[in-house]
Amino acid sequence: MKILVCGPAWVGDMVMAQSLFMTLKNLHDNCETHVLAPSWSMPILSRMAEVDQGIVLPAGHGQLKLKKRFEIGRQLAANGYARAIVVPRSIKPALVPFFARIPVRTGYGGQGRFFLINDVRKLDKTRLTMTVQRQVALGHPADAPLPPEAIPRPHLQTDAVNQKRLCRKLGLKLDRPVISFFPGAEYGPSKQWPIQYFRELALRVTKSGYQVWIFGSPQDRACASAIAQGSPLHVHGLAGQTSLNDAIDLIALSHVAVTNDSGLMHIAAALGVHVEAIYGATTPTYTPPLTNKKTIHYTGIDCSPCWARKCPLGHFKCMKEILPQDLEASIQKAAAQNPDLKGRG
Repeated sequence: MKILVCGPAWVGDMVMAQSLFMTLKNLHDNCETHVLAPSWSMPILSRMAEVDQGIVLPAGHGQLKLKKRFEIGRQLAANGYARAIVVPRSIKPALVPFFARIPVRTGYGGQGRFFLINDVRKLDKTRLTMTVQRQVALGHPADAPLPPEAIPRPHLQTDAVNQKRLCRKLGLKLDRPVISFFPGAEYGPSKQWPIQYFRELALRVTKSGYQVWIFGSPQDRACASAIAQGSPLHVHGLAGQTSLNDAIDLIALSHVAVTNDSGLMHIAAALGVHVEAIYGATTPTYTPPLTNKKTIHYTGIDCSPCWARKCPLGHFKCMKEILPQDLEASIQKAAAQNPDLKGRG
């Protein structure tokens, strides 16, 4: 049985979608899972044992490219898919399975795509409160109980040879436990813990025997440089220096990840890294890191979650009230429970 999954357009959502892929493998013997997704997601999909094939959708986020979607659909028709699952709720992702004439096309209703989806599911947000629940529910029969029980957790594979190559190339040593910082958030500044807080935390943890690796896109280089000020000896700014594929292997070498609500947070969780997750404009109820090895930092003040890209009230209290010493204490507590997380002073 071949199933085509039209994947999500965000890094974190794609990582969480592995729970859906795992569910399909568990429910269907000899299931072959293909994932249609943007080109940037191929490195993530290649680290998922449950994905038999990643298929590039040559259309950026928000781009229609109707002719291209039609052409891809007609090409994929030859693969003989028995079913398609459309994870995003917009109309564009539902076009390719329709053009491919896949007999069963599962997805949530909305955006006037009733004629594209023929196994329409009603999204009950009161029962499916988490993104991963909404994704996994699409893999189950329409009459299955909600929310789905025993959701499998994402687990990304790593490449030890590539890890050694990267450490040599970037001059990284593992003489101290690694705390990874993910200061960026593609969604907007309302999801970003203040850079000066990251800087102070870097100073604190390096004094305690850790080293800090800072990850992010090329747009995060200035943030990484600002964080390294004052404690450059054991702080390595890697923002913009690694591909997503390489970042996965390096993050896997971390002992702790200090992170905003971002795609890299979900990658760290799927790699088994202890996650210190900081939430402000969003809520951990909706997109928590899918791991037991986590500590959630969330004030839950009256105006949060606002879901805005910038603080609409201008005070940014949801993030500013989470202090560097709070994170330091949390890391120390986690290290007390797991000696492998302790620094070397």
